[in-house]
Amino acid sequence: MNAVFLDTVGLLATWDTTDQWQTAARPVFERMMAQRVPVVTTTFVLLECGNAAARRPFRSAVARFREQMEAGGRVIIPTDQDWRDAWEAYSGGDATSSGIVDQISFIVMRRIGITDVFSNDRHFKAAGFNTLF
Repeated sequence: MNAVFLDTVGLLATWDTTDQWQTAARPVFERMMAQRVPVVTTTFVLLECGNAAARRPFRSAVARFREQMEAGGRVIIPTDQDWRDAWEAYSGGDATSSGIVDQISFIVMRRIGITDVFSNDRHFKAAGFNTLF
């Protein structure tokens, strides 16, 4: 079974009942969990989620999720080379016009061979990945 990369957009939609994407994202996430689809994310995505949730009622859910992901060995710490490659793509203004955290995600996903991402972020589509909602 192929792993799925968890992006900030998808994760926030699962926690935030006011998120515009929750109706689309939540059933996909629940189905992945029920089917025990292997999931991974990066420290940078978790940092984005933590920042977004800092003053929201789902802050503790984000903290618990990070703990669970780390305990399961599913948090990827980008390498120094990932960092340099992402900044090079970002600085060069690649065709996706995405932010630096997405660039890190693209680099990591390509390095470990993941093509599916729990997101609907158009930047992932532009980079050639399959978004799941």
